[in-house]
Amino acid sequence: MKILIADDDRVSCQLLDGLLHKWGYQVIVAHNGTEAWELLQADEAPRIALLDWMMPGIDGVQLCRRIRAMRKSVYPYILLLTARDAKQDLVTGLEAGADDYLTKPFNADELRARLRAGGRILALQSELIDAREQLRFHATHDALTAVWNRKGIIDLLTQELARAHRTREPVGLMMVDLDHFKAINDTHGHAVGDAVLKEVATRLVNSVRTYDVVGRYGGEEFLVILSNASLEEVSRRAQRLCAVVEEAPVRFQSLEVKATISIGATEAPPDGGILQNRLLRAADLALYQAKERGRNRVEFRSMQYAENS
Repeated sequence: MKILIADDDRVSCQLLDGLLHKWGYQVIVAHNGTEAWELLQADEAPRIALLDWMMPGIDGVQLCRRIRAMRKSVYPYILLLTARDAKQDLVTGLEAGADDYLTKPFNADELRARLRAGGRILALQSELIDAREQLRFHATHDALTAVWNRKGIIDLLTQELARAHRTREPVGLMMVDLDHFKAINDTHGHAVGDAVLKEVATRLVNSVRTYDVVGRYGGEEFLVILSNASLEEVSRRAQRLCAVVEEAPVRFQSLEVKATISIGATEAPPDGGILQNRLLRAADLALYQAKERGRNRVEFRSMQYAENS
C-alpha cells in the first residue's frame, strides 16, 4: 500500500521512511503541506497519509480539511502526527477530518498497529466500492451477454444524440438481428442458443471502435451506436459486422452452429433536432427490409423514409 509522509523535519521523515519500508509499504515523502496537497490530488494518490501538524505552507489540520472537502470516491486514511497532547488538540484534529492521532515521540509498534487498523478500514471500503460497482454494472448490463441492457443502451443513445446535437456531429445507429434464432433454439436447445447470443455479442463488441457501444435491445436483437460516424463509416462497419459473424461457426461443446445477422442502419445527420424514436424507427424499418430481402445483409433507411412510413 502507498503511504504519504508529510513532515518538514527531515530526521523524522527519514525515521518514518525507514520503518514504513521495513514494514512493506511504498512511501512518498513531502516536506511541506503544499507539496503534500498536490500529491493527494493525483489520480493515484496514496491511500494513507501521515501528516505532521506543524508544516510550512499548509499545516496538518488545514490539509485534513482540504482533503475531506474533495469528497473523493476513494477515501484517504489520515493519521496526524504531532507533539501536541492536549485533549482540545485531539478534538481539533479529529474534527478537521483526521482518522487517528499519534503524539511524538511515537512508539514504532503503536504506529504499526494504527496503520494496520487503517489498512483494515480501507480494505472494507474497497469491498464496498467493488460491491457498488457490481450493482451498477448489473443494473445497466445484460446478464447473459454482458453488453448494455435495453435501458442502458437507450440511455446512452439519448446522451449521444444530445452530445452530437451540441457538436453538430452525425450519429450512426444499427439494429442487429440474429437470423433464424428460433430455429437454433428449437434444433439445438436453449443452452446452445445462449452460447450463440453470447458469441455474437462478443464479436460485435470486438468489431466496433472502442468508443462505440453495443447493447442488447431485446431477445436476439442488438443496438450498435456509432459516434461521429458518416454514412460511409456506418456502411463499412455494418458490412464488417455481417462478415465477422458469418465467417466462423459458433462452437459449443461438440457442436458447430452457423450464425448470420441482418442489420438495419440509419444515421442522425449533424444538423441536430433528431428525435430518438424516429431514429429507432428508421433502423427498425431498415432491419425489416433486410429480413425481407433474404437476411445476412445490410439495409439503410434515412430519417425522411421513417417519417413517411
